[in-house]
Parts: sequence; C-alpha cells; structure tokens
Amino acid sequence: MNRNLLKSFVFCQSVGKKAFSTSSKLRCAIPVELSFNAYDKIQSDTYAAPVLVLHGLFGSKFNWNSLSKAFHQKTKPTRKIYSIDARNHGESPHSEEHSYKHIVADLVALYEKLNIEKASVIGHSMGGRAMMMLALQYPHLIDRAIIVDISPATGLGTSNTNIPLFLHSMKQIQISPDQTIHQARKTADDQLAKIIAEKPLRDFLITNLAKSPEDGSFRWRINLDTLERDFDSGVAKFPIVDGMRFEGPTLFIAGGRSDYIQKKDIPVIKQLFPNSEIIFVEGAGHWVHSEKSAEFAKLVLGFLNDDSQH
Repeated sequence: MNRNLLKSFVFCQSVGKKAFSTSSKLRCAIPVELSFNAYDKIQSDTYAAPVLVLHGLFGSKFNWNSLSKAFHQKTKPTRKIYSIDARNHGESPHSEEHSYKHIVADLVALYEKLNIEKASVIGHSMGGRAMMMLALQYPHLIDRAIIVDISPATGLGTSNTNIPLFLHSMKQIQISPDQTIHQARKTADDQLAKIIAEKPLRDFLITNLAKSPEDGSFRWRINLDTLERDFDSGVAKFPIVDGMRFEGPTLFIAGGRSDYIQKKDIPVIKQLFPNSEIIFVEGAGHWVHSEKSAEFAKLVLGFLNDDSQH
C-alpha cells in the first residue's frame, strides 16, 4: 500500500453513481480512529497475514476475546489477530454518520495505522457486510474472507425486523446514578422485558451499558441516536456494487436456524464472491460463533490454515 497516497485519499461516493466516482456531487466519508485489541503474544519466525475481526450490530471487540486468542494460538503459520470496535460501538468514537461506506473508510485507515499490506478478515452480521464491501472495493488488501451469518442480498433476516424498536427502547431507559452497575443492569432488564421477551437477547444488549467514572451516570457504549436514524440505510441495506467482484477465497458460515443467509441468496453470493463456500452449522442461530463456538473455530482455523487456498 502506498501510505503517502492513502494519507491524502478522500473516501467519497457520487450521489446515485458508482462508489468513488469523480462526479462533482460527492459525499465524503471521514474515517474515525478505531479501537482494537491485538493478539500477538506468541513469538514466531514466520507470520502469515494478520486477521481483522469485526463484530455485528450491538457487539464489541470483547465479544470475540476467547475466539481471537484461539485463532492466534492455533493458526499455522501464526497470525496476529486484531479484534475491532466499529464506529458507534464499544470504545471507538461515536459519529453522526453510520454506513458501510464509512466503516470501510475506517478499516482502510486502520490498515494504514497498523502498516498492514494485506489481511484476512472475519466479520459477523453488520461486520460481515463491512468486510464484504472492503473486499469488493479493495481486493488487493484481502488475503481471504470469512463472513458470518450475513449475505449481500437485500435486507436482513425476517426474525429481526424489530431492531429499530430495540434501539428506541434502549434510549427510553431511566437509571438513577446512585445505582451500582449490577443494579442498573437489573433495572434495564426489567424495562426492556416489556418489549423484548428473549432474556439472552436482553442480556446481550445490556452488555453495552456502562457507568461513567467521572459522575456516576450511566451511558450506552453504542450510539443509539445515529444507529436508530441510519439503521435502514446504513445497516439493513447492502450497498449497490455494480461490476465489483472479490476473486479471493471466501467462506460464508451460516447458522442452520438463522434466516440471515437463505438459499435464494446463493446466486448473488456466487456472483460477487465466485471463489466462495457456504457452510451451514446445524443447531446454530444468528450468533453462530458463540452458540457453536468449538465448531465455528474449527471451520475458521481449517480455512485460515489451508495452504491450498493460496
């Protein structure tokens, strides 16, 4: 990568035209500096391309801690693993804008910061779509791609049409600053239970609740306002990618009980990612990497360690 060229690069998209057009009507994506955890403790004489891991909506880099450690320990040759917080999530900056164009700009800037020429990528759900866009727009930056329970087809699984309601409900929660974090999470759970019946889903959302060390107030690590406003255009909708293809090795891992990847999506997947394989993990839902973590890790490591893919 030409670092000097990248420093002056402006991530722009023409309104209604192909990405990064030279049209005078441009919307520009200003990158934010992403927070990440690095897994690179093992000393090795031989390193393969590093792996960038990006979570889904409502998630954070901490959700991938155990798997990232396992990937670092068991890749051959050893790979450094970077688990990333997307903008508007975790410890990365909050922004007034949220779209795949912006997340891709953030990721390319991270490549520059870490001096990465090429990396393998893993992305779940929203993170999977961001990694797909990165691979389609910048194929020279990608060694191989693993996309977890999401497709480039229009929309999302029918089981999660209430996500905007979840975001709105989280904004309405009232918590007294004199509560402990444990008490606050119980309060949040009680209020969310009126809207969300599934306790595991409520628990996952509440992991984003944090207590400020300065004044004791509670805040959400995710940017609820921006994500609610931009959900339909910036998360649920995959961008138009006319003429783009990623020819590198790509593995789609889907939950057998999830509908985020459906059989009708296979033609568009194969069109954009011709060198791809799709594996369904029986008994797993949308969070296949946590529900079937051992099976998921085996699939990922088999794919990353497969020399025949080069």
